[in-house]
Amino acid sequence: MMKHLWLIPIAFVSMAVPVAVLAGSGEGGFDGVVNSIESRYHVHATRIPFLGLISLISRKATGGGVGGIHVAEFDNFTEPVDGAELNRMVEEKLGSGWELMIRETSRKPGSPATGPGRGGGKGGEQTLIFIHPEGKQMGMFVLDLSGHELDVVQVSVDPDHLNQKIGQYEHHHADHDDGGDVPD
Repeated sequence: MMKHLWLIPIAFVSMAVPVAVLAGSGEGGFDGVVNSIESRYHVHATRIPFLGLISLISRKATGGGVGGIHVAEFDNFTEPVDGAELNRMVEEKLGSGWELMIRETSRKPGSPATGPGRGGGKGGEQTLIFIHPEGKQMGMFVLDLSGHELDVVQVSVDPDHLNQKIGQYEHHHADHDDGGDVPD
């Protein structure tokens, strides 16, 4: 029995290594992006209470069309933002499989999106939209910096369901033939 006691420290080390690696690798996904923004730009996100319940209800109410909703809002976002750095940070934290669909940056003077010393006034916009296939669903991640507000949203949608709903609101024009001549 005493011969095998040396296995106990080896077992602890072998269990601790994966835990340390996972803890050191940082958090990814939506929470990883939000936590990185909080840390990098010295701001605190406001999260909507009971959003998990709201997400579940929306999934049921839309027949699976919309779900997996995550929202974080940053008010009084005044730190200067380097758009390329922000884009890299989001890509890194979202992880593989996410594809940048839209990146739009305005260069309004004095805005957080362009940094200090480039003129006075408010404004500035930075929008990033990423997509990620999730089987029948499509994951969407949206980061929108407008003035001094930064909103981060992640949602999972069924593209077919979304197209059907949008189609309900399209205006259909019927071609009427009243038998008259149509001018050339």
